[in-house]
Amino acid sequence: MARITIDDCMKRVSNRFLLCNMAVKRVRQIRDGSEYLVSSLKNEDIVVSLREIAAGKIISQKKEAKEEAKKAKKAVKEVKEEKEVEEVKEVKEEKEEKEEKEEKEEKE
Repeated sequence: MARITIDDCMKRVSNRFLLCNMAVKRVRQIRDGSEYLVSSLKNEDIVVSLREIAAGKIISQKKEAKEEAKKAKKAVKEVKEEKEVEEVKEVKEEKEEKEEKEEKEEKE
């Protein structure tokens, strides 16, 4: 059986304090009845929680918040770009209408 090491978990978590908090929180969830997220027979709950963290099944709330913020920024940027495109289209349409009017006036 492969051993789980702190180094395996540190690839996913930024510092040991956060790793410890995540592992303890997950152990409490497991003891309260949560299902294992990785298959692990005959291991202590703490080992299972560390395996889950190393496998990337558990991420910190801080990391989730950062990912949500990135998604929100991306969405805002897309909306701004769409508005800019619409404004450019409107300006072009107005310009074309103005040119058409001028051509009609010249013909008359």
